[in-house]
Amino acid sequence: MKILVINCGSSSLKYQVIDSESEEVLCKGLCERIGIDGRLVYQKAGLDKEVTEIAMPTHKEAVASVIEAITNDKTGAIASLDEIDAVGHRVVHGGEKFAESALITDEMIKVVEECNDLAPLHNPANIIGINACRELMPGKPMVGVFDTAFHQTMPQQAYMYAVPYKYYEQYGVRRYGFHGTSHSYVSKRVCEMDGCDLKNSKIIVCHIGNGASCCAVLNGESVDTSMGLSPLEGLVMGTRSGDIDPSAVEFMAKKEGLDFAGVMNVLNKESGALGVSGISSDFRDLIAASAKGDKRAKLAMDMIAYRIAKYVGAYAAAMNGADIICFTAGLGENNAALRQAVCDHLGFMGVELDATRNDVAGEERLVSSDASKVKVYVVPTNEEVMIARDTASIVSNM
Repeated sequence: MKILVINCGSSSLKYQVIDSESEEVLCKGLCERIGIDGRLVYQKAGLDKEVTEIAMPTHKEAVASVIEAITNDKTGAIASLDEIDAVGHRVVHGGEKFAESALITDEMIKVVEECNDLAPLHNPANIIGINACRELMPGKPMVGVFDTAFHQTMPQQAYMYAVPYKYYEQYGVRRYGFHGTSHSYVSKRVCEMDGCDLKNSKIIVCHIGNGASCCAVLNGESVDTSMGLSPLEGLVMGTRSGDIDPSAVEFMAKKEGLDFAGVMNVLNKESGALGVSGISSDFRDLIAASAKGDKRAKLAMDMIAYRIAKYVGAYAAAMNGADIICFTAGLGENNAALRQAVCDHLGFMGVELDATRNDVAGEERLVSSDASKVKVYVVPTNEEVMIARDTASIVSNM
């Protein structure tokens, strides 16, 4: 079965065509600057990238350009759309309505729209992409795969906030968690690599990129995760503050003369590594600056590692132990120094890295020593494959 995977943002659209049986990526690419001018990036497996300037006033034109690229006579990965069996869409927020991926219907879209208040930057864009695909590929089965679904197994004591209960009942104020597709993929994949039983395991996944979260996966199910009602809670990220005393928010707002929207903009877009370093939210820039002796860049990286270690320790307590710690996503996969800095805090758990094994970037590998009581792995994430898997599973059972 060939699956077209779509990940739609407000002005961008990522895509891949995946053979669900072999999980081979036949082609992939990106539509950028939608609503501005438009640029299509396309790469067929084994060939160089092609970059084309194409007018994309709306997402409909972006989807049309993707269809043209993947079916192109010269470099297309497929001969026609008839070869696409289904389309899998990433949807950020499913609230409490969706504990698993679901077939896209008019009714399902209405429920997703009800979650727009919980993800105002993401869900509307996801829906726009879905509607564009439905218009251009009528009758083609489509599936929504939710970032929040994997975390719907969290127990109530883990997802509730200690605020008046009516806010949960009336407005759904609770912790939802994100990066669920990544946490699900990595926890399953590491068990395949390690040979352990997913249904009898205690795994902590550290998804560390510009957005970052940790997840406690007990016997294959999420029982806690660091992001909350929104992706702002938890770890120190590229531009997000992560955990902060709400009183500090009020204090900053008063001192700076900011309204609520203004201070939330600061916490989401001007904080994190960028805010601390004053240099960049790009970790490559921070690593380079730190190596040259920039104290604030080093502080930002130290804060990132320290916060991750605190959550790993907390999740070991939540699960009464840990068998495996996984590092994934851009920084987690590619930065050996960060992994070492995190694990240096975890000696109480018997964690010990092997320096030679840990000298790796973007590859699947065991990086802990043979003496380590908790195994540590690097597992590059593959959210698109998880979307393709779920899509193929649902469509094959229709």
